[in-house]
Amino acid sequence: MRLTTLTPRTGRIASATLAALATLLLAACSKPEPPNIAFAPYGKDYASKMNLAQVEYKYPLTPAELAKITPDYLAKLDQEQLDQIYARLPAGPIPDGAFDGRILLPRGESGKFRLSEIVGGFTGMGLHLKGLLIEDVGEALWRGKVFFRDERVLRNRIEDLSILKKIGLVDGEPKKMSYGGKETWLLFPAKLYCGQSLLDARRESIIIDYFFTDEIPGYQESPDFLAGRRGLKVRDEIRMIRPGFYLGRAYLDRAFALNFTLYDKASDDKGRDEFAKTGTVQQDCWPGTQARAVAVSAKP
Repeated sequence: MRLTTLTPRTGRIASATLAALATLLLAACSKPEPPNIAFAPYGKDYASKMNLAQVEYKYPLTPAELAKITPDYLAKLDQEQLDQIYARLPAGPIPDGAFDGRILLPRGESGKFRLSEIVGGFTGMGLHLKGLLIEDVGEALWRGKVFFRDERVLRNRIEDLSILKKIGLVDGEPKKMSYGGKETWLLFPAKLYCGQSLLDARRESIIIDYFFTDEIPGYQESPDFLAGRRGLKVRDEIRMIRPGFYLGRAYLDRAFALNFTLYDKASDDKGRDEFAKTGTVQQDCWPGTQARAVAVSAKP
């Protein structure tokens, strides 16, 4: 057996290496502090839920707490809690550029939502999509959204069309577009504007409207028709948690289907600390007649 003797130099290198590894391990194990967000009490029946105006008045969100929210935190909430957070948010600025997307499904008894159940009332759609789980479809197809703010148009980042091809909802090979130096599918175009929230009409949300998707340049009949007026009649709305981070709600023909998040790390890293201090942000949409009760954390 051969033994290696450490010299002062190699000893210092070994110590530095161990210290670096220890730092990495601690960083990997550490978790960001979760927000301490208060929610209005509620029961299972609708009558037990507090009016959203009262929720915002009695339980205002501080910018410091909004700065701590993560997609993982939101994924652990039930639908009423997500609704209460959404109602206390402003629309913020209409985004520009690419955002990563994540689907947040409302909890059910089974924990799963079958797409065929949601779209059963749409002629032909239920038959085509029978047996598919909405989270499976979303995770396979959708990677986020790209906002073209100046054009007031949005397109969805799609990386895999195999599921839709398998059930015959894609003809041929859709054209890819160049974005960020990369060729990718930017499908399901939508119009982008400010409009009334279907959950909370006290102030506007940013609306992502697919109803007239066939009128937008670059529209490709298959599969883009799926989101439009001859398909699922999708209408999304989003509000800002903080710069670079939005909470969204998706509707199919005005029936609520699911929640989602949109996240741009670069914008979040750039603006999070300043937002946590001031809570101020550009508002592109109508803020409503009820002044937002934004509670700013007291300075120590």
